[in-house]
Amino acid sequence: MTDPILDIAFHGDAAEIAAVAAEAEARGVGGLFVAEAAHDPYIAMALAGTATSRIRIGSSVAIAFARTPMSTAYSAWDVHRLSGGRLVLGLGTQIKPHITRRFDMPWSSPAPRMTEYVEALRAIFASWQDGSRLDFQGDFYEHTLMPPLFDPGPVDGGPPPIWLAAVGPRMLAAAGSVADGLICHPLLSRSYLDEVIAPTVVGARSTGPHAAEPFTTSVLCMVATGRTEEDLAAAVAGTKRQIGFYASTPAYLPVLEHHGWSDLHTEAHALTKSDRWAELGDLVDDEVLSTFAVVGELAAARDEFRTRFTGSAQRVITSIPYDADNQLALDLVGD
Repeated sequence: MTDPILDIAFHGDAAEIAAVAAEAEARGVGGLFVAEAAHDPYIAMALAGTATSRIRIGSSVAIAFARTPMSTAYSAWDVHRLSGGRLVLGLGTQIKPHITRRFDMPWSSPAPRMTEYVEALRAIFASWQDGSRLDFQGDFYEHTLMPPLFDPGPVDGGPPPIWLAAVGPRMLAAAGSVADGLICHPLLSRSYLDEVIAPTVVGARSTGPHAAEPFTTSVLCMVATGRTEEDLAAAVAGTKRQIGFYASTPAYLPVLEHHGWSDLHTEAHALTKSDRWAELGDLVDDEVLSTFAVVGELAAARDEFRTRFTGSAQRVITSIPYDADNQLALDLVGD
């Protein structure tokens, strides 16, 4: 049974990422992944790519619907070229309020829209890589113009792989059908991965247009750890709050239902409606915590992080949902 490749998620300002990426590469980390939260992930990934030469550079995730496929394609292509062909383009939908109220972009039928988004990206990439005429016409997107002046040209090794974030059955099926890989949300248990995610993805893959092509399953694994008892206690409290926040979100209800914890969603959602965000962690007991997170002092957490998803995922990315420096992730993963 092959152990998964171990990756780290970068947290912080893009000004810090070059040094973190270089150390990650020196310590044998498989890849460095950047989330889109308070900063533009493409800028951070470009800096990481130019500071390294071997490790994978990826987004976990960039928000697809905040941009048109063409906008995403240009940013991804430049990062892919700058990194020497090491980009993994991880995309997610976000939820409707963020797309419509924060980004002021359209929202409808997220799984079909995401499926078409990936197909549009592939058409754009093909036009740049091999000179194919750009003529993509779908229900949500149309891209039919690519004058030579605006064509960035091919990259060595071909276009970047596209991974999709997914939790529910429709988006999991979309990922299996059209993507090159899956990024599993941090609210994840081994049983949900094995019993729900894997069968859904495999079923969609087997009947989709890319059935014969390789597929990567990557998971974001929450870790509550620290170098001192005080740090560990703070990490546990922070991770419980994060789990409570995830539990409040309807999109992640299927994971809780799988474990018989739908009441946790009801209670957490009610707290957010009352602006009682600080109380979310109080709803998460130790059983829920250990189901969704690796918990323990650094040496023990490091061992469990390395083995928790062996046999079920090809890559595992650190998810540290509390105030900790990037060195903690490096110590968990790097040799």
